[in-house]
Amino acid sequence: MSNEARPTPTTQIYEVYIKATPQAIWDAITTPEWTARFGYRGPVDYELRPGGRFKADPSAAMVAMGMTATMVDGEVLEAEPPHRLVQTYRFLFNEQTTAEGFSRLTYDIAPTASGFTRLTVTHELAGQPIMAAMVASKFNEQGTGGWSWILSDLKSVLETGSSLVG
Repeated sequence: MSNEARPTPTTQIYEVYIKATPQAIWDAITTPEWTARFGYRGPVDYELRPGGRFKADPSAAMVAMGMTATMVDGEVLEAEPPHRLVQTYRFLFNEQTTAEGFSRLTYDIAPTASGFTRLTVTHELAGQPIMAAMVASKFNEQGTGGWSWILSDLKSVLETGSSLVG
């Protein structure tokens, strides 16, 4: 067995089934009132048209810790409510993640015959090892970390009305 760490994939695909309508999932992803309820709880601002801007600001808790600048930015490439959103995505947390540039993020939202909706998130991260490692984090005891945690929390909020944490 090798002691070398496995490389983080440059294309990461996450899939979750949620007992909610495609419109409810779309709204949860694209409106600040919803994004303040799950994940990192920062409000988002989308111009939902090709060429429109995207930004995610810090949550109230993050602002209290001194984070005041926009944390993520990007550009909308495709917007097909409530089924598909494609955008660029860049972390602005620090100089290293900012220097890696923009990744490509796709949300595909599809109803299923069983009454659930399938949300597939595809994050293309070629040439972005720091961001790839950050978004691939697994759920941990502190209740934070990457797409798996964000999507689990989104599912919890939509199905139960409660976040996984506080």
